[in-house]
Amino acid sequence: MFAPIRAYLDALLHPSARQDSLVAARHRAFIATRLFVGLSALAVFPAYLAWRGVPSPLEVFALCWMLTPILLVWYLSRSGEYERAHLLSACALAILVALIGAVTGGLGSFAAPWIVVIALEASLSASRRLIAATIAIAIFTAAALWFMVPAPAVVSASQGWLSIAGVTTAALYAGGIALANSAFVREGHLAKLASEARYKLLAQNMSDVIARHGRDGAITFISPAAEQLTGISASELLGHRLFDRVHLADRPAFLKAISDAARNPNPVSLEFRLKREWPGDRNADPEFIWVEMRSHGIDAAVDSPACSARQVVSVFRDVSVRKADALAIEYARSEAERANDAKSKFLATVSHELRTPLNAIIGFSEMLAREDEMKLDATRRQDYARLIRDSGEHLLAVVNGILDMSRIEAGHFEIVTEPFAIKPLIESCREMMSLRAEQAGIQLFADIAGDLPEINADPRALRQVVINLVSNSIKFTESGGKVDIVARSRGKQIELIVTDTGIGIPEADIARLGDPFFQGHSTYDRDYEGTGLGLSVVMGLVKLHGGSVEIESRLRKGTKVIVSLPFDCQPVARPPANGQITKFPQRPAAGRDGLKVRKSA
Repeated sequence: MFAPIRAYLDALLHPSARQDSLVAARHRAFIATRLFVGLSALAVFPAYLAWRGVPSPLEVFALCWMLTPILLVWYLSRSGEYERAHLLSACALAILVALIGAVTGGLGSFAAPWIVVIALEASLSASRRLIAATIAIAIFTAAALWFMVPAPAVVSASQGWLSIAGVTTAALYAGGIALANSAFVREGHLAKLASEARYKLLAQNMSDVIARHGRDGAITFISPAAEQLTGISASELLGHRLFDRVHLADRPAFLKAISDAARNPNPVSLEFRLKREWPGDRNADPEFIWVEMRSHGIDAAVDSPACSARQVVSVFRDVSVRKADALAIEYARSEAERANDAKSKFLATVSHELRTPLNAIIGFSEMLAREDEMKLDATRRQDYARLIRDSGEHLLAVVNGILDMSRIEAGHFEIVTEPFAIKPLIESCREMMSLRAEQAGIQLFADIAGDLPEINADPRALRQVVINLVSNSIKFTESGGKVDIVARSRGKQIELIVTDTGIGIPEADIARLGDPFFQGHSTYDRDYEGTGLGLSVVMGLVKLHGGSVEIESRLRKGTKVIVSLPFDCQPVARPPANGQITKFPQRPAAGRDGLKVRKSA
C-alpha cells in the first residue's frame, strides 16, 4: 500500500542523496513530514472556514504560514542542502509559534508546547551543530514570549480548550517525528544488513583471501576463502596460527612486510611459501604453495574509537602456477645458456682434439712422402708410422666417443643383455690398460671378489664403462700414484669401484660432472687431453642398464667412482639427456673439504 508513496518520495530526492541509503532515509523523512503538514493545512483550511466563518487576519496568516513546509520540500528537492532546509524549517516553526503565542497569552498559549518540537524535530538530522542551533532558537522563542507577553490572570474556557488542542497537536507531531526517526533507524539497520550481505557474498565467493593483522602479525579476521587456500577452516588461522604455517625460511620476510605496511602509507607486496593441508586427509603429507601477499595499513579502530593502534589489511592469492611458470622459464633460459655453453665448449674441445692429431698425421705423412729428400732411415720411418697410427687411433677414439654420446642421448644406443662372469671382463680391461699405466708410472691394481655371481648385462657396454673409468683415473693421476679397481656384491647389486690418488676435482666443477665435453680444470690450454665425454658415456651406459653412478672426490687427494648395477639389468628405453646431480653430506672420514656427488639413474 505504501509502495506508491515511497516511490513518489524517492522521486523527490535530490540526486546527491540517492547514492547513500542513510542519507536518502533522512531526506525522505524530512520530505514526508513536511508534505504531511502542508497538505494537512490545505485540507483543514476549508473545514476551518466553514466552522469559523470569516477568519481574523492572524488566523489567515497562520494557515498560510503552515504552507511553508511545501516550499521547504521544494527547496530540499532542488538543492539537496539538508541542514539548511532543517534550519529554515525550525525558524519557520519558531516564527509561527511566536506569533500565535504573542496574541494568545504568551507562554500560557496553546501554541507554547510547540516550542519543544522545534528542537525535537532536529534530532532527525543527526547533526550536532543543527540540534544546537534549534535549541537556541527554541530558547530564544520561549524567552521572547516570556518577556514580551504577560500571562493572563484568568484563563477562559475557550483558552483551555485551545491549550488542550495545542498540547495534543504538539504530541501528535512529536509522535510523527518519533515514527520518522524509527523509520530512519530501521532504514539504517536494513542498509547495514544489505552491506553485510554484499560483503558476505564477496567474501565467500572470491578466491582471494582477505585478512586483518595486528602489528605483530596476529590475525584478527580472515575471510572464508582461506579454507580453500590452506585446506583448514578460517577459525583455525586466527592469532599466530597462520604465521605458524609460513615456511620457516620466509617467516622473517613475512613479519617485516606486516611491520612495513603498518608504518608506511604505500602497499607492501611479498611472495612466500605457505603450508596447505589436503582437505579430508589430515594424514597426508602437506605441501607448500607459493602465495602473494599485498598488505597496506589502515587507521580504523580495532575495538573502540579510542583505540589508536594501526592495523594491517592483507590480500592473499595463490600464485603457485605463476611461480611454476616463472621457474620453468628460468630453467629453460638456463638450459639454453647451458646448451650454448656446451656448444662453445664442444667447438673448443673438439677443434683442439682434432687439430693436434691431424697436424701430426699431415706433418709426418709429408715427411714420409719426402723420404728420399729427408734421407730417413728405417728406425725414423717406423717412429713416424707409429705416431701416425697413434694419432689416427686418437681421432677414432674422439669420433667414437662423440658418436656413442650422440646415440645415447638420442635413445639409439641398443643394450643387448646376456649372462656372463664379470671377473674375466675386469681382468682383461686391467691388462689392456696396464701398459698405459706402466708408461705413466702408475700402479694399477684389481681386487675382484671371488663369489661374484653372473650378471645379466651388455658386456660390450660394461667393458667400455670400465675402460673409460680406468683411463680417466690414469689420465688425472700423477706419476707415482695408483689406481684401484674393486668389484664386490652388495645386496642385489654389484658395485664396481675405481679409486685413484690423482688431482681430485674442484668443488666448483663437481656440479657439472658428466656434462658432455666438460672436464675439471678445463681451459683452452689445459694440461690433460680428451674431449670430456668419457664420464658422460659411462653415466649414459649405466643408466641404460638401470644402475647409478656415485662420485666422491677431494681436491689433491683423489677421486672414487662407484658404479652400482643390478645383477639382472633391465634395459631402460631412453635415459634423460643429462642426469640431475645431487649433493650429499661428506662421510666423516673424508675431511672438511670432502664432497660427495651422486648422479642417479
